[in-house]
Amino acid sequence: MNARAPAILDHLASLADTTRSRLLLLLDRHELTVSELCGIMQLPQSTVSRHLKALADAGWIAARAEGTSRLYMMTRPSTSSGRPERVEGRDELDPSARRLWLLVREQVGPSPAAAQDQRRLQAALAERRTKSQEFFSSSAGQWDRVRDELFGDRFHLAALAAFAPSEWTVGDLGCGTGQVSAALAPFVARVVAVDASAAMLQAAKKRLHGCGNIDLRRGELEALPIDDGRLDAATLMLVLHHVPEPARALAEVARVLAPGGRVVLVDMLPHDRDSYRVQMGHVWLGFSDDHVRRLFSESGFEDIRIVSLPPDARAKGPGLFVATGHKQMQPRRHEDTKKS
Repeated sequence: MNARAPAILDHLASLADTTRSRLLLLLDRHELTVSELCGIMQLPQSTVSRHLKALADAGWIAARAEGTSRLYMMTRPSTSSGRPERVEGRDELDPSARRLWLLVREQVGPSPAAAQDQRRLQAALAERRTKSQEFFSSSAGQWDRVRDELFGDRFHLAALAAFAPSEWTVGDLGCGTGQVSAALAPFVARVVAVDASAAMLQAAKKRLHGCGNIDLRRGELEALPIDDGRLDAATLMLVLHHVPEPARALAEVARVLAPGGRVVLVDMLPHDRDSYRVQMGHVWLGFSDDHVRRLFSESGFEDIRIVSLPPDARAKGPGLFVATGHKQMQPRRHEDTKKS
């Protein structure tokens, strides 16, 4: 019975062909299509494809789909920790093969053919960048419209929730139908969503079905159903103008935040649309900077920032602002003014 040949001999056979070694030099650090490889190596597609198949069968390269094209790259080596550096659809390159490749690369890399390949590789990569730049040069004036049509106009806002640390518990206070809770939930440990309206909470329950880390609670902002210091951050999105006593509400927000916890408030700038009181039950016709700063400061928040948001051309309501602050790490100490 014949003994199986050592794997190193199979690896040697794969690398013995100069064309395959040149291919691996190109694919060692770049993902390239067959068309790009043909142009760089100045070989017909049938030749390049045949050698790619041989390298793939031997485990040296892997491919992934990119639209109607396939991108090829050299198989990744194992990491220094001993665990393979896995890429979807790609096995690891065993250590002996990697050591052999480093030796071959050292010998083949300086060859005239490989040097020509590297020059044409840089030209191919430059052509990729040129195509992208040409697109943006011709589409700069329409890019916002194109992007909105492809991806919607709020994807970047939803993605910003990823700035929240994954271990946080965040309060969505005045959660309404749960839009903010839905945006936060994938990125944080827990969301506590509170609203005074049973109808709003029912709508939120439908929207948030399947989100296992959202706790819906009914309650008033002036008496939040949350224990002291349980939240790392809290949001109040277009809700404070409905609250008869905003000072009490912000004091409650400070109570349920841990020391150093952050609050984000979005609401309307001062306006004169008195009809909102009747039509939508608004108690306050917006808030001035001074009013918000006073409310935050008296509730124990520091590092207060208030920024007017840029108007949306499609919006028909008043302008908006965002106010942020964090709860003091230590309670304020009132100096005793009595003389001993």
